[in-house]
Amino acid sequence: MNIGKDLVAASATPMILAILREGESYGYAIIKRVAELSGGELQWTDGMLYPVLHRLERNGLVKAGWGRSESGRRRKYYRLTDRGVEELASQRQQWQVVDSTLRRTLFRSFELVPQGG
Repeated sequence: MNIGKDLVAASATPMILAILREGESYGYAIIKRVAELSGGELQWTDGMLYPVLHRLERNGLVKAGWGRSESGRRRKYYRLTDRGVEELASQRQQWQVVDSTLRRTLFRSFELVPQGG
């Protein structure tokens, strides 16, 4: 399935915040986690992820710092700030409204279509 760019862009912030709520992470691991959570349906790229991470950092929602992987490779790790936790709660409420509205409209409209006719 090809998921539209607008929907991917709209969902990127809450997804990244939710993933970082699980614990600090780095770019490639976030990309892999999105693919895992979506069953492979969402395939993010560096070019999509890093601008969002940088915006979240500028807005004080995430904090970045350099560290080393188990192999000794230098990586930039991101973690959620207190403001990021608050924003995640706000994003969650917003998405619950969107989800329930879609369920009452978009999905219900498919049930109303006469079958076999």
